[in-house]
Amino acid sequence: MQRDVVITGIGLASSLGEGIEAHAAALARSAPPVVDTVSFAPYPVHPLKPLELDRQIPKKSDQRQMEPWQRLGVYAAGLALDDAGIKDDVETKSLLQVIVAAGGGERDHAVDGAILTGLRGANAPGSFLNERLMGDLRPTLFLAQLSNLLAGNIGIVHGITGASRTFMGEEQAGVDAIRTAHARIASGQAEIMLVGGSYNAERRDMLLLFELGGYLRKGDFAPVFAREDAPGLITGCASGFLVLESAQRAAARGTKAHATLGKVAASRSKRQPGTVETALRGLLAELGPVSTGALAISAATGAAGITAEEASAIATLPQARRIATGDLVGHAVEAAFPVSVALAAAALSTGQAQEAIVTGVGHWRGEGAARLGTV
Repeated sequence: MQRDVVITGIGLASSLGEGIEAHAAALARSAPPVVDTVSFAPYPVHPLKPLELDRQIPKKSDQRQMEPWQRLGVYAAGLALDDAGIKDDVETKSLLQVIVAAGGGERDHAVDGAILTGLRGANAPGSFLNERLMGDLRPTLFLAQLSNLLAGNIGIVHGITGASRTFMGEEQAGVDAIRTAHARIASGQAEIMLVGGSYNAERRDMLLLFELGGYLRKGDFAPVFAREDAPGLITGCASGFLVLESAQRAAARGTKAHATLGKVAASRSKRQPGTVETALRGLLAELGPVSTGALAISAATGAAGITAEEASAIATLPQARRIATGDLVGHAVEAAFPVSVALAAAALSTGQAQEAIVTGVGHWRGEGAARLGTV
């Protein structure tokens, strides 16, 4: 027997701002994206809209010891807890389990640059490197590079004492974070979970990594499904967290559910031509038929080839209204799928549709899909 799973808390923060209202309004009117084409030229980036961190991270000492991606994730997680009405519920937070989709942490670019510059003229490069690493890197920076510290900081700042898990693996980490959280509640292994991810796109090191693989778009912004002239990712600062709960528990405590999370599925194709479309069509068939007029939210990357295949798979949905998350907030890598599911839940909660399908294809590996409905 599989139990019904509902979404009772949504936490969103991106270049559009924060909260359900700002993002639902952008979905409804297809708002123009906020894009910075200057700071990291020739690569456009969706920058984070400044947040009042004190609202969710009261202690300045906590803020200082986190890197930007952690502050963003802790903030969005706090929004989700507030929305679910459990921020001050100590008993519930002792049962709450956390799953985070995370990347590899952040670096101090100024220190890296100074060390690399100094190495050129060092008589003893090995000794120079050791001395500079010991003297220039503060302990909190080293710890900030540990991926599981986002989950740890969420627990510390918000007082969550339940178990936590951290998934890594780029876009597929976000898919499996949502899939696992849903499966645990549906099977009765958990009653309530906090799940999501966070990504800071304003990082030269990550832009370098994506560029070395040939994955970034150069030049001006273009919609995700209209980048044939220069395919590639336009990354964005974004975080999405969800409170998932069994429908019985949500009803018992009298809380509002934004949407039902019916099913989440994942696969991993070999990326030969046509395999992504075939995999996605299989996932959509696994989710079951959807009604005419359903909302189709895609976490497509914009990468060459696979984005067109994702578009072809989505086109099989009956008269679905297609929206690319990347057109609104940019591509958030590990957080791309959680952000897209959160956007779908916000759309259903505000009456924009009765059903929603979310799809996501990783720029390198992995495909996922989820189905949401109204309560």
